[in-house]
Amino acid sequence: MSIFRQHIAPFLILLVFLVALAAVSARSFLPSGLSAPAPVEEISPIAPTSLAPPVTP
Repeated sequence: MSIFRQHIAPFLILLVFLVALAAVSARSFLPSGLSAPAPVEEISPIAPTSLAPPVTP
């Protein structure tokens, strides 16, 4: 158990950190750069009555 705590767990934590660092750093080298904000589309409002089931007497 001490081998896991002293060697394997720190290595896994470091590996996850380095992979995340590489993924974030690679964004600046992509052609689009991913620096632009996400596109926003207009959302048309839906009337609450259109969601209700039809009333049958």
